[in-house]
Amino acid sequence: MSDAMIITDLLGRVRQIADGDRVSVAAITTALGRDSLPPNLMIPALAVVSPLSGVPLFSSICGLLIALISAQMLMGRDRVWLPGFLMRRQVSGAPLRNALDWMRRPAAFLDRVTEVRLTPLVRRPMRWVTELICLCCGLAMPFLELVPFTSSLMGVVVSLLAFGMLARDGAFALLGIMAIGGLVTLVLKVVT
Repeated sequence: MSDAMIITDLLGRVRQIADGDRVSVAAITTALGRDSLPPNLMIPALAVVSPLSGVPLFSSICGLLIALISAQMLMGRDRVWLPGFLMRRQVSGAPLRNALDWMRRPAAFLDRVTEVRLTPLVRRPMRWVTELICLCCGLAMPFLELVPFTSSLMGVVVSLLAFGMLARDGAFALLGIMAIGGLVTLVLKVVT
């Protein structure tokens, strides 16, 4: 197990603030820690993978968050900045709690299998590639919302890459890179 923050801890932090009727993006960002970009990237990606992705506009909001956070990572920022209109956006507390509870079991599994390995995949210069992939996935999510639950595929890719960066586990980054390669190949075959 790596000494990086673990995903169950991150989910627990968000779960603590999700007790009300509505929860703002600002509250979630604060719970994750404004100085920690990979957790702020991973939580909206995991949320898109959850059943919440069926809520209208939810995938678009998460995609914008993923794109903005990824862009800041590429610029070398160490603090999360999001525009006020995104920080003020709110999600219903009950579906968020359900999604967080749903994510608990996969999160525990990820925490058990992670370790520090293949670190060149999660350090510069390769880290720029993973951050760029996350940016592209986030930008694609609003367009994928036209077909329900398709943005979840991009959420899986971003979740793997963000988790790899967070835990310094290049095996997860490699899985994310392979998954996006498979998705791009599939799309190209369908288009042609």
